[in-house]
Order: sequence, then structure tokens, then C-alpha cells
Amino acid sequence: MKATITLLLLVFTLNFSSTLSAQDRTYKTGSVWQVGFIKVGANMTVEYLNNLKENWKATHDEAVKQGLILSYKILQGAAANPEDWDIMLLTEYKNLAAIDGSEEKWQAISKKLIGGEEAMKKLNESRVSMRTIYGGKLLSEIVYK
Repeated sequence: MKATITLLLLVFTLNFSSTLSAQDRTYKTGSVWQVGFIKVGANMTVEYLNNLKENWKATHDEAVKQGLILSYKILQGAAANPEDWDIMLLTEYKNLAAIDGSEEKWQAISKKLIGGEEAMKKLNESRVSMRTIYGGKLLSEIVYK
């Protein structure tokens, strides 16, 4: 009986390890993207994009220079329905660890380029009338081996 159980365990172990090797991932995770979804108000697209150029782009350019992020993008497209977003803001980080603890660096960049808390508050209030934030996601890029 013990020999049968030992033999079954051996067969199971060999079968299980061959199944695991057959399921090896053919990809790895690459950079991490922080994505924001924005719905711009009617007739506010030009004003909002100009606002992003003055502030969001400027802070992201500085973040690239400082090595805080790898890159960034702004994508615009037609909303699929009245409740859909039409602008996507993307920020690329090397990995999740690059995001952890970066808030102080972002605040220093914002303070340098935009001003103190009062200037940031004024900027955020101006954007409220131009857009609605639909949410965001943190995504890992998939890179095939």
C-alpha cells in the first residue's frame, strides 16, 4: 500500500511539474502607466488643452528631466457616447517602485512651476469648469519575451 501511494505521489509530482513548465509565462511586465480619463465640457476642448500645455505638460517635462517618469502622452478622441471620456492622460513610470514615495518630488515640481498651494487651488478650480474626471487606472505594460 505504501509503495502504491509513493508511486502515485511520484507520478503526480512529475505530472504537476511538467504542467508548470508548460505554463511558463511568455511575457514579462514592462513599464507602468498611470492613466486618467477626462470628459471635456462642450466648447471647452481648446481652452482645456491649452491649460494642460501650460501646466500639466510643463510639470511632466520637468519630471522627465529629473528622471521621475519615462514619458507621458495626451490622447484625444471622440467620445463613444454622451457618458464617455474624450481625453486620456498617460504617465509612464519605470515600475511600481518608481511611483512609491514620489509625491514629494511631484509637489516640488508643481511648486516650482505653478506656485504654492493657493496657485494650485486656483488652477484646480479653473479646471473644474472645463472638465469632469471620469477616473483613472494603473496599468502594467506587457512585453513578450
